[in-house]
Amino acid sequence: MIIKAVMAGMYDANCYIIMDKENKEAVVLDPGGDGPKLEKIIDDMGAKVKYILLTHGHFDHVGAVEYLADKYKVPFYINKIDEELMEKDDSVYGSIRKADGYLQEGDLLAFGNKTIKVFYTPGHTKGGVCFLIDDKCFTGDTLFQGSIGRTDFLGGDFKEIINSIKTKLLPLGDNVQVYPGHGPSSTIAFEKENNPFLE
Repeated sequence: MIIKAVMAGMYDANCYIIMDKENKEAVVLDPGGDGPKLEKIIDDMGAKVKYILLTHGHFDHVGAVEYLADKYKVPFYINKIDEELMEKDDSVYGSIRKADGYLQEGDLLAFGNKTIKVFYTPGHTKGGVCFLIDDKCFTGDTLFQGSIGRTDFLGGDFKEIINSIKTKLLPLGDNVQVYPGHGPSSTIAFEKENNPFLE
């Protein structure tokens, strides 16, 4: 599996292009902007995009969704709660058309020879989700290296995000790598030991 992290959009959110090495089938996670830039990288990789997945609906994570969905003629998915919040608030939530499908706890999605497991992790937003592929967890703005996502926007809840991290993410195991929505990658072990919000 190849994981290509690209900082995209005005807030340099991490967009991940995740590709199966064998058949080049790929998923694009949180394309926050810079559609043409992402398109070039995808094409240079030879990736065959199967779908676009969103951890949440904030504008800095969804800016290039429609561009890439139209370019590659692929569906995109989000949790329905965040889609509803996007319809109510355009200050921090993005404005995009209705999703092609909705993500829920326990969903399993396939691309290439890989399976993506969906975890419902509210707190940064009401509809936030994380994705696990093998021992790699893509946490959006739920968990960062040494920090957690903001909870002062519409739909945010501090107790909820801490509960999501402690009940859904930490039990995944110390060896699991964390790929957040902003900043450098980490591991569950590192966060258990060093993240001041998880004491």
